[in-house]
Amino acid sequence: MAAPAKGDMETIARLIASEINARPAQVNAAVGLLDEGATVPFIARYRKEVTGGLDDTQLRTLEERLSYLRELEARRAAVLSSIEGQGKLTDELRGRISTVTTKAELEDLYLPYKPKRRTKAQIARERGLAPLAETILADRSVVPAELAAQYLNDEVADTKTALDGARDILAETFSENADLLARLRTYMKGNAVLHARVVEGKEEAGEKFRDYFDHAEPWAKAPSHRVLAMLRGRNEDILTLDLELDTDATTPLKPAERMVAEAYEVALTHPRPADAFLLDVARWAWRVKLSLHLSVELMGEVRERAEEEAIHVFARNLKDLLLAAPAGARATMGLDPGIRTGVKVAIVDGTGKLLETATVYPFQPRNDVAGTNAVLASLIRKHNVELIAIGNGTASRETDRLTAELLAVLPPLPSGRKPIKVVVSEAGASVYSASAVAAAEMPDIDVSLRGAVSIARRLQDPLAELVKIEPKSIGVGQYQHDVDQSRLAKALDAVVEDAVNAVGVDLNTASASLLARVSGLGASLAEAIVAHRNTVGAFKTRKELLKVARLGPRTFELAAGFLRIPDGKEPLDASAVHPEAYDLAKKIVSACGRDVRSLMGDTVALKALDPRAFVDERFGLPTVRDILSELEKPGRDPRPEFKTASFAEGVNEISDLKPGMVLEGTVTNVAAFGAFVDIGVHQDGLVHVSALADRFVKDPHEVVKAGDVVKVRVVDVDAKRKRIALSMRKDDGDGRSAARSSASPSGQDARRSPPPGKGGNRGGPQGGRGNEGGQGAFGAALLDAMRRKDK
Repeated sequence: MAAPAKGDMETIARLIASEINARPAQVNAAVGLLDEGATVPFIARYRKEVTGGLDDTQLRTLEERLSYLRELEARRAAVLSSIEGQGKLTDELRGRISTVTTKAELEDLYLPYKPKRRTKAQIARERGLAPLAETILADRSVVPAELAAQYLNDEVADTKTALDGARDILAETFSENADLLARLRTYMKGNAVLHARVVEGKEEAGEKFRDYFDHAEPWAKAPSHRVLAMLRGRNEDILTLDLELDTDATTPLKPAERMVAEAYEVALTHPRPADAFLLDVARWAWRVKLSLHLSVELMGEVRERAEEEAIHVFARNLKDLLLAAPAGARATMGLDPGIRTGVKVAIVDGTGKLLETATVYPFQPRNDVAGTNAVLASLIRKHNVELIAIGNGTASRETDRLTAELLAVLPPLPSGRKPIKVVVSEAGASVYSASAVAAAEMPDIDVSLRGAVSIARRLQDPLAELVKIEPKSIGVGQYQHDVDQSRLAKALDAVVEDAVNAVGVDLNTASASLLARVSGLGASLAEAIVAHRNTVGAFKTRKELLKVARLGPRTFELAAGFLRIPDGKEPLDASAVHPEAYDLAKKIVSACGRDVRSLMGDTVALKALDPRAFVDERFGLPTVRDILSELEKPGRDPRPEFKTASFAEGVNEISDLKPGMVLEGTVTNVAAFGAFVDIGVHQDGLVHVSALADRFVKDPHEVVKAGDVVKVRVVDVDAKRKRIALSMRKDDGDGRSAARSSASPSGQDARRSPPPGKGGNRGGPQGGRGNEGGQGAFGAALLDAMRRKDK
C-alpha cells in the first residue's frame, strides 16, 4: 500500500497522538522508524530519544491504528476518484469525505455513488418516474395519486405502479442519506437490544446454552463473553439472535421511523396528501432498507468488539504465562501422567538437554508402584534431580501423591536437599510433541516421551519452552476458536515478541524457536545462527553475529541488544546495553576509575553519578539512565521469583471439596468475568469478578494474573457438572454473600456468564485447566472446566 500524502500523514499523526496520549512529532518519528523496518521492541528500548519515550504498549497501538488509518486513506482516495469519474464530485462533498475518520462514515457518503446492481429504484427511474418522486418530496400540496396519473406509459400501466416506483426511488434516497444514517446508527447503538432465544426443539441438545434460551440485554453493554456465547449458540443452530429496537414503544409511529420522517420534514400532525404518502415511504424505508442495513452493521460491530476484548484478554493472559517465574537451570525430571499408557519420564539437565527417558506403570492395570518408585529414585540419584515437574492432565493428582510418598522416604541428595515437586500446565505439550520442532530437537525420541521433556523444560524456563508452541495452542483465552484467527495470531505473536525481547536471550544456548522471536530475526536467520553455532562453536562476542550467513548490519542493529553472552570476552555483551552505546558505557565506567566487571553491580558507585554529565549529541538522558540501570543489574530478568502453590493434603478430587474450605492454588486463566484457579482436583474453580476482593473490581487483571499463587475459599460445588465456585473475599464469612451478590438477574456487568461452548482451554504456569463457558447454577459467572485429557 502506498504511503499517504504528507498532508494525510499529518492528519493521521494528530489522530493517533490524541489516542495514545503523545505528540504528533512522536508519532511521526515512530512511523518513520517502523517504515524503515524497525521492530516495536527495538524502538521502545533503543530509540527513546527519537520517539520521546513511547513505550511498547503505545507503539503497538500506534502500529495497529496506523494500519487502519492508512487503509482508510487508500479507500478515501479510491472513493474520491470514483465519484470524480462520475462527474458528481462537488467541493462540499470532497470536504466531507476528506474529514471522516472511520470507514463506516466514508461508506455512508459513498453509498449514493457506489456502483450497484440494478435496483427497483433504478428501474423506476428508467421508466421516467424520477420527476414524480422529486415533485412529491418538494411540494407537499400535491395529491400523489392525481400526479401519478400524468406518468402512465407503456411500462407504467396504472397509478399504483407509478406510486410504487416513486416509493422505491424515495426509499433508496432515504437509505443513502449519510446524515440520517449517522443519526439512526447513534440511536440504535444507544437503544438496541440483543435478544437470544432457543430454537424450538433444541432445548435438550443446547443445554449448555440454557442461560440464553430467552436472554435480552442492551447492545451497548453486552460484555464480550456473553456476546461470543450467544454467537456460538447461533452458529450451532441452538439459538436465534436478533437485534431489536423500539419493541416497547406504544405509539403507532416508532421512534426510528419518526427520525426518518423528520429528516425530510414530513408533517406528522395535520399531514397533507404528500406528507401521508411520504410517511408511508419513511416507514417502508426503515423496515425494508435502513433497519436491515444498520442491524447487519451493528451485529458485525458487536462481534468485532467482543472479539477485540477476547483477544485482549488472551494476550494479557499469554503475556503473564510467558513471563511466569522460571525455576532456573537445575536438573529436572518431567512426569507426563497417564493411566493405561503409563507415566512418561524425562530427565533434562540445567540447560534443558535431554539425558534419559523412561516409562513407569504405577496405576491400573499394572499397579507397579514398587517398580515405579525404584526407577524414579534411581533416576533422581543418578542425575541429582532438583526439580520434579508433573503435568496436570489425567492422573496428575495420583502422580503427585505417589511422588510425595517417594520423596518422603528418599534420602537427601548430596546437596543435602530433596527435589521440589511442582504441578505444571501441560497445555500444548501434545501439540509440541508431534511438531516438526520437536522432531528436529529429538528425532530418536518417541512422540509420547517428548511431552515429558517439554513439561520439564517449561518448569525451568516457561518462556523458552512455550515459544515452541503456537500461542493459540497454549489455551489461556476465552472463545479463542470463535474470534478472527488472523487478528488473534497477530496479537499473540506481538505478545510473544515483546515477552522474549523484554527478558533477553542467551545467544549460545537459545533454541531456534526462541531466537526466531528476537527483534529483527526470524525463523530463517535463527536456524542460520544455530547452524553457525553448531559448526564454529559458541559465540564469544556479539560482533561475531555478523559472520552468520545473511545476517547484515541492519539485522545486527535490531537484534544485538536483546542477545546475551554471559562470561564472554566483552562484559557488556551480557547486558542489555546495545553495542552502538558501548563507547558511552565505557565512558561512564572510566568516570568511576574502575574496570567494567568490577563496576557492574556496584549500586552505590553508580548511583553517585550524575546521568546528565554523560549526555552527548547522539545519546540523550533516557539512554544514559538505561545504561546505568544495566550496569547496576546486568542482564536482569524482569520475571518474578519462582514459587509454587501447596495443594491441601486429602483434597484430590472434586468430591473432596466442601464449602468453607480455605485452599491454596494457582491462577491458570483470567477472563473478563473472573479468574480460574487450579486447587489440585483436576477441575479449575472460578473466582467470579465480584468475589476477587473486598472492593469493587472492574477488571480481574487489577487483582490477579496467570501464575499467581492465591488463597481461596470454596463457596459451592456441583460435582455432577464439575463446577467449583471460589472466593478470595475476606469479609463475607464463607463467601456466600459474594455468590449471592453475583446472582443478580439484571444481566449488568458480568453477573451472568455464558454457558460453555465447544470445551475450554488449559493454561497456567503451575497447573490448571482453563475454561470458556459459564455456570448459571451458582448465579455467579461460573464456567465449565475443561474435561480431563483422556489418555
